[in-house]
Amino acid sequence: MEVEAECDQHRVHLIEGELKPLLQDYLSGLANLAEFKTKIDGINKKKNAFWGFKGIKGQMFFNMVVNAAEDPSECDQGIKAAITAPTNEEMASSRIKTFSNYVKQIGDYHLESGGTKQGRPKLGSVPFFLSYFWQIQQRDVWPVFYTNSVNVMTDMNLWLPTGEPAADYLVYKRVHEELGRVFTQESKRHFGLYEVEHVFWFKGGNPYVGTKPVEIDLEKSGNPKIPDDPETMSRLPESYVPPIVGILPRMARNEPPLREAAKASGTSLERAFEKSINAAFTILGYETKLLGQGQGKVPDGLALSLDDFYAILWDAKVRGDCYSMGTDDRAVKEYITTQSRELKRKHRLRNIYYLIVSSKFTDDFDDAIRSIKMETDASDVCLVEADALVAMVEAKMRLPREVSLGPDGLQRLFTVSGVLSADVVRENLD
Repeated sequence: MEVEAECDQHRVHLIEGELKPLLQDYLSGLANLAEFKTKIDGINKKKNAFWGFKGIKGQMFFNMVVNAAEDPSECDQGIKAAITAPTNEEMASSRIKTFSNYVKQIGDYHLESGGTKQGRPKLGSVPFFLSYFWQIQQRDVWPVFYTNSVNVMTDMNLWLPTGEPAADYLVYKRVHEELGRVFTQESKRHFGLYEVEHVFWFKGGNPYVGTKPVEIDLEKSGNPKIPDDPETMSRLPESYVPPIVGILPRMARNEPPLREAAKASGTSLERAFEKSINAAFTILGYETKLLGQGQGKVPDGLALSLDDFYAILWDAKVRGDCYSMGTDDRAVKEYITTQSRELKRKHRLRNIYYLIVSSKFTDDFDDAIRSIKMETDASDVCLVEADALVAMVEAKMRLPREVSLGPDGLQRLFTVSGVLSADVVRENLD
């Protein structure tokens, strides 16, 4: 409760001190669209991740709308009209519909003008984008349309979205209001929109303050398989993640029961870890190949997205504590160079990303990453915590059409060198 209360205090302080004045300046004409967009981006990047606006449905959608627009003046007017808080639900529905039509119009123009599908703004982002700005103006009236909250409502059979943005948002709002009334009555204390949102965090996880979803506890014996006999199950599984991927964090931590289980299965935990990582990339939709053991100086595997012109070279590191870069840099640089040359010869690739998947990482990676980027063709070097790969699969399984492999989806996660955590994945894909 203390964490949530502190988060809410920061939100209100940020709204009143920075976001609301900036929004008022834009709506009144004191700030132009480019200035407004840049400042919103800057505020949300300054460790103010209280709304997840840095993700694909927030700032990236904002950028796509502005970039795809044929007429900058029309775009400015359309955004101003849409993000102004409505006075009632009927007006809210109208604004969502109107802005959705505009987004579809500029998206069609973008494709007709030779733009890519990845650069076309997605209609599914409209409710989150608008409700973020509406809540800044009236935080007790308009709940932000979070993917996590929608997923929890769906999982608990509270509501099933229709796919029609305006109608879905109004039902979403009414569910929040009804839950607020029920919780207030039962707990004898006030439950506003933020407090209802906290309930969804508890159930589905909140990536914005560092909390994580409740995970299904696998059998304590170390067997990664979830029992499929209904008589042996205490509750039905809720996770979308298959066991071969869900077990990755435990493998990465080098848990003794799993090491024994791997031995009993005639393999090593290291090799099993590699196979599970390869399975994760396959499920995500990549063209994959498992390399590693017995194939000389090569990465453990590769994943290709030929439609998006990039490849991922990855290595798996099982560690009970933290993996530290620098112990095998020379070999890494050699096979990144060799593999990059071969991949670019066969395919028209623009980017090569090098990933290391492990449990956790030490903080002394800056020099090693810089050296790899300077001496090889790797565009970026990502240190992927195993939980992050599981979060990617969870997002893809839940919303396969919305989570693409391109720059509007998974690729954007790999374009920033450094540690990639599950919280960052959820913030960008939620």
